[in-house]
Amino acid sequence: MNYLAHARCGLNDPYWVAGTSLPDWMNVVDRKNRARRVRAAAVVDHPDPRIASLARGCLQHHQDDAWFHQTETFVQLSAALAVALRDMLPPGSGHQAGFVGHVALELLLDSVLMERDPHLLDRYYRALADLDLDALVEGACRICLRPAPGLRELVPRFIEVRFLADYRDDFRLLYRLNGVMRRVGLPPLPDRVCEWLAQARGRVRQAADQLLTPTTP
Repeated sequence: MNYLAHARCGLNDPYWVAGTSLPDWMNVVDRKNRARRVRAAAVVDHPDPRIASLARGCLQHHQDDAWFHQTETFVQLSAALAVALRDMLPPGSGHQAGFVGHVALELLLDSVLMERDPHLLDRYYRALADLDLDALVEGACRICLRPAPGLRELVPRFIEVRFLADYRDDFRLLYRLNGVMRRVGLPPLPDRVCEWLAQARGRVRQAADQLLTPTTP
């Protein structure tokens, strides 16, 4: 899952929303300084309700990912998208195709949620704008292995840029995916991948309800 899929059910609580975003923010700020599930679980009863809520949101992120990536729909669709993408990339790019198939599915699912609720994106960013950065950084320090002062710069910039809006356009989404490629050290995706994104968008839209339904034992 990506930012909106994780946060959509708790947008009335800025710190819970920030908690659902924290593991992904830490991948940008300091990839080795993870927002661990076990550490978040130890903070859910913190006397500061903001920090406790941040920890609960972080736990929600991990709980979501635990079932989401195991659903039959996610496994089958991400694999199918990867196979379709592989033919557009140079020989030997199977690993990159698999990675992009996984990531693009999650970003496109956020785009579908924006289609379904035109106010969702604004509500998400408004919630984050209500954060006290001191409380956020203090809470993150308790959840992560090390202090995370980089959040003071990242979060205001994250709110200002509003790059989640780019997921609604294939060309802009390709630009964002190539930003991910740079961060993880993979080659840039060619422009023709926009054609693949257009097809993938329709497939994710069709499968969205199944993707958003938790697996039951």
